[in-house]
Amino acid sequence: MITLSGIHKSFGPNQVLRGVDLVVPTGQSMVIIGGSGTGKSVLLKCILGLVQPDAGSISIDGEDATTAARDVFLARFGMLFQGGALFDSLPVWQNVAFRLLRGSLKRPRAEAREIAIEKLRRVGLKPETADLYPAELSGGMQKRVGLARAIAAEPEIIFFDEPTTGLDPIMAGVINELIREIVTEMGATAMAITHDMSSVRAIADRVAMLHGGVIQWTGPISEMDATPDPYVQQFIHGRAEGPIEAVR
Repeated sequence: MITLSGIHKSFGPNQVLRGVDLVVPTGQSMVIIGGSGTGKSVLLKCILGLVQPDAGSISIDGEDATTAARDVFLARFGMLFQGGALFDSLPVWQNVAFRLLRGSLKRPRAEAREIAIEKLRRVGLKPETADLYPAELSGGMQKRVGLARAIAAEPEIIFFDEPTTGLDPIMAGVINELIREIVTEMGATAMAITHDMSSVRAIADRVAMLHGGVIQWTGPISEMDATPDPYVQQFIHGRAEGPIEAVR
């Protein structure tokens, strides 16, 4: 579904991506792991067109992402943002139905509200949550609302940016289970970035290790623990010693 070839991106003298090659198969969940500041979020932004790569190509289902019609292209995606990114001034249902109330996906207001309430139910929130505001919700509930918004328009591809950041271990486990269930039900292609190994093990079909601006290793989750790759082994076991230098 997603093919990245030779992706480079620099910000001034800082070379963040130095030739990323990666294939995300249709209907599978790819999780990109790597330390903070390794370019995981930049890579995601390149795919979404929020950041323009300096070199390389990105194709979505065989179509060049840089030449695709913008509205049609973006309509294929859903996104769960790291901090929830809910609009404080809008009630929950309007947050969930945000894309359904405007643009190429616009639906009648009553229909958009019904869809929002159904998606809230899918992530375990009661219908009365719909008329609350984000500030009235706990962190875990806000994350669920963000997940409901990500799936509201039935996207083919869903991105997850650090989906369990800021959550306690129990709520993180709940969100991981929801993500896995929903991606499987929808048959969507998923791409997540995280440094939380519990999330990796819960939601990944395949894993890619990003370090030094390139993909150091990629393979099925079932092979991650056994790979001799020193970058992967140091990262998944949290070792201070290894090829990844700890910032002191």
